[in-house]
Amino acid sequence: MSDNLRRYRAIREALTQCYPGQPSGTVARHLITLAALISGIVGSKSTQLPHIATKVPDGTKPESRVKRFARWCDNAHILEEVYFLPYADVLLRHLALQTVVLVMDGSGVGRGCTALMLHVVYKGRALPLAWRVRQAPKGHFPEDLHIAVVALMREVIPAGAKVVFLGDGEFDGTALQATLNEAGWSYACRTAMSTVATWEGETFRLDTLGACSKPGTLIALQLRIDAL
Repeated sequence: MSDNLRRYRAIREALTQCYPGQPSGTVARHLITLAALISGIVGSKSTQLPHIATKVPDGTKPESRVKRFARWCDNAHILEEVYFLPYADVLLRHLALQTVVLVMDGSGVGRGCTALMLHVVYKGRALPLAWRVRQAPKGHFPEDLHIAVVALMREVIPAGAKVVFLGDGEFDGTALQATLNEAGWSYACRTAMSTVATWEGETFRLDTLGACSKPGTLIALQLRIDAL
């Protein structure tokens, strides 16, 4: 048995077993195509359809596979609620037995778009859970979109799970921090050194505090919700 066939069968069986209920009809056919896509991506280490098609063992010509995959991607009935979130739910329910580490970042994607991504960290890998894409050059997303992605994940992560949210300086908004506090999540985000803080009645910039502190010093600053 070839590696491509072994990998495809393992992925197809896993998708079928983890799906809620017994998939049948159109859903079952779409899951077979999804298994082929995943297997081809893993085998080719590419997300370009012609490359994926060369690693899918279904007996048809690569050109036919490319058309089949393109139709699947363009199908308006292929919804994340049906073909993605059920698997994200299974993954998170298992990971929630320990601390769930989420990482949010933004990056440029194809055709001049930018994607805001929320990942879960698993065995040193960042697995995408939720995303928002907009037509714009690479740059910061507005804070309301950060909050919208967090709100979406709150509906999927099991109640009572211990969650840690990580992000860079783009995600230091006070409204996002208030949302994370409300969710009961811990978080660690970089922030601009020009940010002004108040400590024991004294107001100062964070770069001043850093210059006066020894390496490795930890300082707790409380978020003022009334200042939002």
